[in-house]
Amino acid sequence: MSATASTLDAELPSNALRRQGTAALTLGAIGVVYGDIGTSPLYTVKEIFAPATGVALNTANLIGAVSVIFWALMLVVTLKYVTLILRADNRGEGGGLALTALAAQAVRSRPALRRGLLLLGVFGATLFYGDSVITPAISVLSAV
Repeated sequence: MSATASTLDAELPSNALRRQGTAALTLGAIGVVYGDIGTSPLYTVKEIFAPATGVALNTANLIGAVSVIFWALMLVVTLKYVTLILRADNRGEGGGLALTALAAQAVRSRPALRRGLLLLGVFGATLFYGDSVITPAISVLSAV
């Protein structure tokens, strides 16, 4: 083996390092897509233990509430986003609008259904954009 080949081998990251990088990028992408994951549970916990609900603030109730929030987020993100939306591959593009484009192509021969699917996809995108704009603003205002 030549010195150049051994130098190149030394520069290539190991499989474990690649997996760590992929895991970090995946977590970052999920955080970007679900930008309000960090703030919504805070409001949820606050409302669970509000005086009007009658739920006592004790260790068992707090662990139960946080557990339900955690598992609901994990299931929604894993089942909905990772297994469905990220698998939508429209010539290298992914995400909700790529899924909409693929669905519209699948029903190309039925214009009314295609139009409805496109409207649903655009409506979903507007909900996402609206949520990503309003949540940080509300979080900042509630902190002031």
